[in-house]
Amino acid sequence: MAEKKILDLIIAGAGPAGITASVYAARKKLDFMVISEDIGGQTGWSGDIENYTGYQFITGPDLVNKFEEHMRRYNVELKEGERVIEVKKTGPTVSVRTGKGTYEAKTVIIASGKKSRELGVPGEREFKNRGLTYCATCDGPLFSGKDVAVIGGGNSALDAALQLIKIAKFVHVVNIAPALTGDAVMKDKVEASPIARILNDTKVTAVTGEKFVNGIKIRRGGREETVPVEGVFVEIGLIPNSGIAPDVEKNQRGEIKVNSYNETSVPGIFAAGDVTDVPEKQIVIAAGEGSKAALGAFRYLNKSR
Repeated sequence: MAEKKILDLIIAGAGPAGITASVYAARKKLDFMVISEDIGGQTGWSGDIENYTGYQFITGPDLVNKFEEHMRRYNVELKEGERVIEVKKTGPTVSVRTGKGTYEAKTVIIASGKKSRELGVPGEREFKNRGLTYCATCDGPLFSGKDVAVIGGGNSALDAALQLIKIAKFVHVVNIAPALTGDAVMKDKVEASPIARILNDTKVTAVTGEKFVNGIKIRRGGREETVPVEGVFVEIGLIPNSGIAPDVEKNQRGEIKVNSYNETSVPGIFAAGDVTDVPEKQIVIAAGEGSKAALGAFRYLNKSR
């Protein structure tokens, strides 16, 4: 029986961090592969992007296409549609277990990003994909001409609202905080829209409906009311996909702790992007962190040889 091949590097994830890491790894001539359920990660869910250097304006899906095109120029070995279940140090190497097998490498970069946080209210799971969604870019066009609600007050909620203002009949932005917390440019655009209503200091208590969503119950100022809507877009933040690495140190939010070289607490395991404790979750920051992680892995490999 042939021995299992041990790679120089495995990159878990193909969002901005993972794809950038792959470009740098390819240019360093490392023997590596990328494993990811999809390409683009959260970037593909973004609407209009106006703060990625080099593009005054580009949509999330278009930027993902640019990322993928760049990666594929290097003939990167990509295991697409394969979910990483566990990353674990096993002696001198690191094993990466997926739903289809186990791979071994001298180093691993975890670039698994984050997943949407749930509201945790009655009706949320019952009406998921039946009027309730976590992706305005994916599902917004289905709600053309309808009244909808966006739950949240940060950049992701404002981005969703701006997309839906172009499509929907009316957009309710329901924010549990006293004020919107996203970028001023985005806030100004939402507040200026005649078809947007901002409800600060407001908590969603339930999602209602029959076969499909027909409203949300909210509490504001000590009073409860029902807002009739046909679509609910949950944009209340993200949870790091860090459970795949049980042995690395994490902070209280579950983010993987990394140093300036993107090293985790386990030698040979690096991490980059939104899954880490690096401040500010931005596409350009994730891309930069991906390049640093690849260079860190390259440096580690050279020292280990």
